[in-house]
Amino acid sequence: YARGLISGNEGNISVREGDVLLITPPGVCKGFLTTDMIVKTDLAGRPLDGQRASTEVLMHTVVYRRRPDAAAVVHAHPPVATGFAVAGMALDQPLIAEAVVTLGHVPVIPYGAPSTAQLADNVGAAVCAAQALLMANHGALTVGDSLYRAWERMEALEQVARITLVTRLLGVTNLLPAADVARLVEMRGR
Repeated sequence: YARGLISGNEGNISVREGDVLLITPPGVCKGFLTTDMIVKTDLAGRPLDGQRASTEVLMHTVVYRRRPDAAAVVHAHPPVATGFAVAGMALDQPLIAEAVVTLGHVPVIPYGAPSTAQLADNVGAAVCAAQALLMANHGALTVGDSLYRAWERMEALEQVARITLVTRLLGVTNLLPAADVARLVEMRGR
């Protein structure tokens, strides 16, 4: 919220701790979120504490089913990255080293209405091969082995979107050399 990656009541965050999912509630501005508002669910998204989970809980639970390495999911609407999602343009060019290491290829997944099984299915189909996704006409999703890593990837995604936009406005896009990209991908694996 403070970084402008969401506004109002947008976005949601979850963390997996064993067989429990900690997730933000619906309809709450994340800038005013307090720890007592966090909802506990099982890994299927069923509340364990009587509170209502985010309306996007299906999207979160599919990530955890498909990605055993994921411990956190961040869903936001970063303005520039979401612009690329609306335009149907993936962020897949190796422009800067940090993006190759932190994000890798960022695809655009097909549109699915918010809070639906269709959106969750679209996320599930792509999340195994990506650390970050652009959701057509919606926003973005990042995963990580920690909440910090998932948040870092969301912030990096917006930065890469800004840089990509600027290079397109300038009319010049100089990609990293293929040999350097290969070394950076190897670093990402480590």
